[in-house]
Amino acid sequence: MKIETLAVHAGYEPDPTTKAVAVPIYQTTSYAFDSTQHGADLFDLKVEGNIYSRIMNPTTAVLEQRVTEMEGGLAALGLSSGQAATTYSLLTIAEAGDNFISTSTLYGGTYNLFAHTFPQIGIDARFADPEDIDGMAALIDDRTKAIYCESLGNPAGNIIDLQALSDMAHAHGVPVIVDNTVPSPYLNNPFKWGCDIIVHSLTKYMGGHGTIIGGVLVDSGKFDWVANKDRFRRLNEPDVSYHGVVFTEALAEAAYIGRARVVPLRNMGSAISAMTSFLALQGIETLPLRMDRVCENTLAVATHLQQHAQVDWVRYAALPDSPYKALADKYMDGRASGILSFGIKGGLEAATKFIDALGLVTRLVNIGDAKSLACHPASTTHRQLSPEEQAASGVSEDLVRLSIGIEHIDDILEDIDQALAAAK
Repeated sequence: MKIETLAVHAGYEPDPTTKAVAVPIYQTTSYAFDSTQHGADLFDLKVEGNIYSRIMNPTTAVLEQRVTEMEGGLAALGLSSGQAATTYSLLTIAEAGDNFISTSTLYGGTYNLFAHTFPQIGIDARFADPEDIDGMAALIDDRTKAIYCESLGNPAGNIIDLQALSDMAHAHGVPVIVDNTVPSPYLNNPFKWGCDIIVHSLTKYMGGHGTIIGGVLVDSGKFDWVANKDRFRRLNEPDVSYHGVVFTEALAEAAYIGRARVVPLRNMGSAISAMTSFLALQGIETLPLRMDRVCENTLAVATHLQQHAQVDWVRYAALPDSPYKALADKYMDGRASGILSFGIKGGLEAATKFIDALGLVTRLVNIGDAKSLACHPASTTHRQLSPEEQAASGVSEDLVRLSIGIEHIDDILEDIDQALAAAK
């Protein structure tokens, strides 16, 4: 089935007991065992089934299967936020003394997590220029557990050459973890280009309506953890936190996603609720329709801003003169989602006036809503970063980030024009 159909149907058939067409919300903490032995077999990973809603839930299982099929992966894990998905993507395989490599162009919360929180637990993040793949390779050593990137940088607007990055990483026995939130599975499928793990914030385009906080971690099932067993001991040796199971033996190609569920999720508890999973499924059903309109509107806004006398520069990879246009053509069929950044003449003062003057476009720090949104990253999402870290992330004081929605394009442009006039 095509992705538009998968977004509506994947992972669910009408409930055999009630014949419910909509996915039921299983609002329960626990699930009954047939016997003591049945419970033991569930905990030993010998049989499939539900144990406790912190670890799994039937509503969430539909969400996980739907996102898995849309991304073309093996299995997924629903979590309480995109940040939880990012954190668990690394904690599943990394421990104190390890390191990972990350591109520097990141969402501010992710940069902060990598630069400050992970080092506090002994895991070192090594930042690299996203366009210097040879430079990334030079940072790999025996304790490197992954390379992390955003397929489309937020708010930098850069596109990563996923195929080249994956080829390099695999040559060194290291998996590639990709935050695919901004393009969504509708525009980009990193597994197609050799990437191994995908992270999504369901809060953004997948949810689509600014109503939920959620995340999902997706495993391609293609990375060979056994061939690289010296590097990935936690998947290839008895796990004392889970009564000695060897995940690559018990779960084969699902070793990574299985450990993510029964170790970091079980022990740290960033569980997604059944209601959040249900709402995410509602958003996903209309994802293709919304993304078509979002991409059309955003290109129109970017083109308009390029021609405006008060705008110094515009970053949007679908523009014909963008340095990332060729990569947008290769990986996203020429489209670049709904995030654009531009530099307004007059710097910080003008950017502040512009944002304060917006009427239709809402001032907030979310992206991916059906509504058009605006923020000033240097004073919000990236405020905690030093000037040097902001620059490495692609953020400057004159930068305004827009997340364009599905409103009529004439109304969006009219609001932008009156706000630019107010910012003179």
